[in-house]
Amino acid sequence: MSGALDSAPAVEGNERLLVGAGLLLLVVAPFILGPFQTGLLAEVLIFGIFATAFNLLYGYTGLLSFGHGMFFAVAGYTMAKTVQTVGPMLGFGELFGGASVLATWLFGLVLAILVTVLVAMAIGYLAVQLEEIYFAMITLSFTMAIYAIANQDIIGTLLEFLGMGNGTFTNGSDGLTFTLGEVDLFGFTFTLVDIADPFAYYFFTIAIFAVTMYLLYRIVKSPFGTVCKAIRENPERASALGINITRHSWVTFVLSGGFSGLAGGLLIPLFTNVTPRYAYWAFSAEPVLMTVIGGPYSFFGPLVGAFSYRYLRWFISRFEMLEAYWQFSFGLLLLLVVLFVANGVIGAPKQVRSWLDSRGE
Repeated sequence: MSGALDSAPAVEGNERLLVGAGLLLLVVAPFILGPFQTGLLAEVLIFGIFATAFNLLYGYTGLLSFGHGMFFAVAGYTMAKTVQTVGPMLGFGELFGGASVLATWLFGLVLAILVTVLVAMAIGYLAVQLEEIYFAMITLSFTMAIYAIANQDIIGTLLEFLGMGNGTFTNGSDGLTFTLGEVDLFGFTFTLVDIADPFAYYFFTIAIFAVTMYLLYRIVKSPFGTVCKAIRENPERASALGINITRHSWVTFVLSGGFSGLAGGLLIPLFTNVTPRYAYWAFSAEPVLMTVIGGPYSFFGPLVGAFSYRYLRWFISRFEMLEAYWQFSFGLLLLLVVLFVANGVIGAPKQVRSWLDSRGE
């Protein structure tokens, strides 16, 4: 028993060392990689936030959502409307001068999180009344409803009927396009989001990624996270211990939705366009795949899954024949992971080591 206790600080120290080395590599990476790879890495980090936020609900609480794309879409549209309408309406140009673009982006990011949290509170309150497959189906229903609202521009139509706007709130299937241009901060000028070379935006992404992952880590390691795992393992026993499962699941749903909204608000400016496809069920499957591939029962599993998923997708796109059947390639990979690896890619080394030890006996 004492040996196990003595080894715990060593394990924690090794984790910190690996995290520190990883962050150092991320800081150095854009000086080595080209513009395209830098943009791809920024995209992967944001999807890592998205998958980890999803796993707070799935891997730690045992609730499978097929509708997390709706939070991504709501945050993306909020960011787009902030850049196009809210920022200019509030006079950010006059208030912040050369830093107006940066101020608009930060305000849009905060607003995207707040709006997403409100949506998650409303939808989550209804969703957590159900369990297992019914919970998954109601989240799928809500994301498809939001997809229809965005695709048919129902909000724009209603506003036009009330005499406000011209009927193009979400701009239908074409979506909203916007760019975040030059920032003049203390005499230092740079383009916040340069599609050709997203060098500056990459470092903003790293900063938010590091803070967000730390917050998520503290959540899962807190008593709140312990209760989440208790609900996942045995809801009946957790309820018998006095835990309000419905309320706790609702709070987890809201937290997961809020962090997913952060990911959406962070990624959409990099793509400079938001369309209804982010609310479609197929996009909601991406964090599920990332989590399953990486490992749902490890905090860093979804992040590893995001790297594996996006870079494998990029690798496949380099070959015309593979690209034509990329769904088959992903399906085969997912099948292999589910059949032979208990906890995804991140659990594979431990599983191989155990297998080798058993063969050696």
